[in-house]
Amino acid sequence: MDPGYNEGVGRTRTSAVRLAELLFVAAVGGALALGIAALMGKLGSTTTISQVSPLAQGGGLGTVTLQPAPTKGLTPEQVYKRDASGVVQVTATVAQGDALGSGFVIDKVGHIITNYHVVQGATKVQVAFSGQDQLVATIVGTDPSTDIAVLKVDAHARALTPLALGNSDAVVVGDPVYAIGNPFGFTRTLTTGVVSALQRQIEAPNTLTIDHAIQTDAAINHGNSGGPLIDAAGRVVGVTSQISTGSTGQQGSVGIGFAVPINTVRNAAAQLIKTGQVAHAFLGINTLEVTARIARMFKLPTQAGLIVQTVQSKSGAKQAGIKGGQTPVVVDGLSYAIGGDIIVGIDGARVVTYEDLRDAVTQKRPGDKVQLEIYRQGAKR
Repeated sequence: MDPGYNEGVGRTRTSAVRLAELLFVAAVGGALALGIAALMGKLGSTTTISQVSPLAQGGGLGTVTLQPAPTKGLTPEQVYKRDASGVVQVTATVAQGDALGSGFVIDKVGHIITNYHVVQGATKVQVAFSGQDQLVATIVGTDPSTDIAVLKVDAHARALTPLALGNSDAVVVGDPVYAIGNPFGFTRTLTTGVVSALQRQIEAPNTLTIDHAIQTDAAINHGNSGGPLIDAAGRVVGVTSQISTGSTGQQGSVGIGFAVPINTVRNAAAQLIKTGQVAHAFLGINTLEVTARIARMFKLPTQAGLIVQTVQSKSGAKQAGIKGGQTPVVVDGLSYAIGGDIIVGIDGARVVTYEDLRDAVTQKRPGDKVQLEIYRQGAKR
């Protein structure tokens, strides 16, 4: 797994782990303003990553059981037939004019998910289900830290086709995926591809990092922003948000697109629907999952857990005294740091995977405390 800032940490004493305060990463509002086609970052000296920008023009999620990856896939035609009617055009009126993006229905109440950067600074938002109709939408809430916004339209339940949400943790490289959106204004366009990579880091509109983004070669262009990335079972596994244009300087797809994972979106959208804002609990560590091979190679005191790689400055982890790795090693062609604390529990629950730690932290609020069980220099504390 590529390194990425995870969640979870505490302060250690000689015989016990102290309690660590969680810190805000971000809350809704006050985001840095970005242009419609904002520069997002660099890969090397010439490669740029851009938001899948809006195209310039003149109930709640409830409790959802995460589903496993599909064992038998639908054809592209079946996916389109099943899901296209739940995909909408989003037109946002901003100071520069109108901007076009995509979105998708998530319930019969009329909630729609799109990207924050699609509606950023909008004075009016409209949603179209066919190309002809235009419904005024209200902005329920936005989260610049995950680039997610929730809209709501007043429409009869029979007119709404909610898309099923999948489990982005179950996605693997090579899985077929489908994007449905409105590239360059061409409504409900289907593009196909595969999951090209996982655990990518992309930059949010407020410059924070969105971890575990899904990379795909399905064509994503301006106007796709906010639309669904769908798996072979017809379930949404991500929200298409950004593209890399490489060194070409062109504005279209070169086969490298990124989607915010739906498990991240699910949590943010649920909070937006409930309170209109998102409070992010944050611990500030980067971890490596312990495997049997790594445990054997480096004679670790445990066969499972998370080795702390780095600790982010000014985070709860840093303040609590959690230690990252100091010894660089290479395993299967990937570079890691060994020698840091190994997290094996949080608040009495066992930690084996990053998801274990993330799920525990997402249940917390900024200012809450957690207690970690760790190994340091071979001793359990």
